[in-house]
Amino acid sequence: MDVDGGSTSDATTEVRSIPIHSGRSKAYYQFTQQSLPACKPVLTPKWIISTFLLLGVICIPIGLVTLQASRNVVEIVDRYDTECIPEAYKSNRMSYIKDSSILKNCSRILKVHKYMKAPIYVYYQLDNFYQNHRRYVKSRSDKQLLYGLKYNDTSSCAPEELNNGLPVVPCGLIAWSLFNDTFTFIHGRKELKVNRKNIAWKSDRDHKFGKKIYPFNFQNGTLIGGGNLDPNIPQS
Repeated sequence: MDVDGGSTSDATTEVRSIPIHSGRSKAYYQFTQQSLPACKPVLTPKWIISTFLLLGVICIPIGLVTLQASRNVVEIVDRYDTECIPEAYKSNRMSYIKDSSILKNCSRILKVHKYMKAPIYVYYQLDNFYQNHRRYVKSRSDKQLLYGLKYNDTSSCAPEELNNGLPVVPCGLIAWSLFNDTFTFIHGRKELKVNRKNIAWKSDRDHKFGKKIYPFNFQNGTLIGGGNLDPNIPQS
């Protein structure tokens, strides 16, 4: 009721709430609203040329040192598999490899035309050997290589897991396709000693392969793939 007889109206006041952001929420808000501070350098020709010149000054000496070190490496490659097969077996190499009654000694002459600084490393290379094939990689037992006959589950070693009903140690295609070539180096009339120690990682020797794991029932069948292991000598 208006005492003065005049009309009255309710005045509504709109209150706008201002959000208060914490440090993390503020950063998230700026990220979602794409209002983060950014650096936008202007790539002028002068700036680009200076940058490339600086990189060239740094990289060229490194490249020259690397090139010189690469040229000082002395490498001798000799493929002997084709040269060491007798002429009578050239057309049937597989029969020559499988015939255990034939001695497979072969002598090769390597000419060193440049001084080789010690230590000298010896490597062998295998071609057309698909060691990354899934079935080949899975055909092994890591626990058997660690515990030997104490671990009897050889199901992962198929198809070379059992022989005459007994487990094979070491089992699997990887062990069965053992590369058994041996090398002897002679300089003049003196045989050079080849150090075969510490060629495996220490972690593998200590934690992956057992030290007293002896071969058992290995390659006693008619088909031989690799070398015969001495059951009295541990695999390590």
